[in-house]
Amino acid sequence: MKPSWLQCRKVTGAGTLGAPLPGSPSARGAGAARRALMASHGGRGCRALATCTGGEYKTHFAASVADPERFWGKAAEQISWYKPWTKTLENRYPPSTSWFVEGMLNICYNAIDRHIENGQGDKIAIIYDSPVTDTKATITYKEVLEQVSKLAGVLVKQGVKKGDTVVIYMPMIPQAIYTMLACARIGAIHSLIFGGFASKELSTRIDHVKPKVVVTASFGIEPGRKVEYVPLLEEALRIGQHRPDRVLIYNRPNMEKVPLMPDRDLDWEEEMAKAQSHDCVPVVSEHPLYILYTSGTTGLPKGVVRPTGGYAVMLNWTMSSIYGLKPGEVWWAASDLGWVVGHSYICYGPLLHGNTTVLYEGKPVGTPDAGAYFRVLAEHGVAALFTAPTAIRAIRQQDPGAALGKQYSLTRFKTLFVAGERCDVETLEWSKKVFRVPVLDHWWQTDNTNIWLWLSFIY
Repeated sequence: MKPSWLQCRKVTGAGTLGAPLPGSPSARGAGAARRALMASHGGRGCRALATCTGGEYKTHFAASVADPERFWGKAAEQISWYKPWTKTLENRYPPSTSWFVEGMLNICYNAIDRHIENGQGDKIAIIYDSPVTDTKATITYKEVLEQVSKLAGVLVKQGVKKGDTVVIYMPMIPQAIYTMLACARIGAIHSLIFGGFASKELSTRIDHVKPKVVVTASFGIEPGRKVEYVPLLEEALRIGQHRPDRVLIYNRPNMEKVPLMPDRDLDWEEEMAKAQSHDCVPVVSEHPLYILYTSGTTGLPKGVVRPTGGYAVMLNWTMSSIYGLKPGEVWWAASDLGWVVGHSYICYGPLLHGNTTVLYEGKPVGTPDAGAYFRVLAEHGVAALFTAPTAIRAIRQQDPGAALGKQYSLTRFKTLFVAGERCDVETLEWSKKVFRVPVLDHWWQTDNTNIWLWLSFIY
């Protein structure tokens, strides 16, 4: 379903539902702390961020604090809405904040369909690079739409409707992104769990989410070994309480097919071959997009429910204003789809903004060596990389002089972003020397979905 341009403005977007946006009352305390921290660094943070990414962060931040409704309302005009919101910001139940009240949209439409309607269908949406299977593929926005709309039809045929939950238990393959977008297309709520996660943890999450359908793959691939997903899932269902109606299994190419359980399991390729495409279903701004579980390091894992509207607006806004990308440029978040980074900046963020996202099924080292990241950056013309200091340290440990990396010309590479942990000075200095681009260390968390507290050390 296409938004009616007679009913609402054409929009450009930024905002996160459920997490406080900069400028909201619940974020102002954090803003004061951020300003104090920046002052201790001589105010370098926002100037460097603006210089490196063109984000003009100081101007944006001041505007968001002075008039958050106006600031985020304008940002939301980069997103297409079926129905305009009646109120940009509402604080009826502090500290919870509601964004774009009564507005209706579909994030899959904004991530895929609208780019095709704007003549960008032949642009590359996903670069799939899998050194563990020796596979590379480029997938256009048109090709993504074909897969996603058919998969949405498969889910609907199996009784999945708006508000139902679907568990995704898959490796770093395009089919995982297709499933996320297919759920969003029909208003289903996805809960993506790390592929290969142990049965006990998987069981806990399935019992909590109670999915109508589980979507999985036959195998995950780690260096030197295969991980059989279906036995792990079977054990999770055996020890748990909830039983999904269906399990949809994607059999990976050039590997043995796993047997199907009668009256429960479905073969991905067979179902897709006979599927009917399904259109986008409008949802209200606060409709849950996904449930993502915290790591559980401080107790039982907590399911974070992410509403749709503010999330779409914020992600789209950060791609240009924080990460400094133009539509069409190549972006690589070297993370896993099971993390919030993967949800936000492998799948939704870059596609909302019309970028090409790199989906990498490999490791910083060992697939095959410490030159892997440099190869991906050079071969695919990556403009900006988001990774963890741990990955950089692993590369440095195996190749201190970056001899493998020096084989590659990184002419399009502009900025390196690191997050997920503190970046030590040695790793920071090595990264600056080797990559020869600005290195920005920033932080955020699962609860916030994106970079809403910017700083740390910016050089």
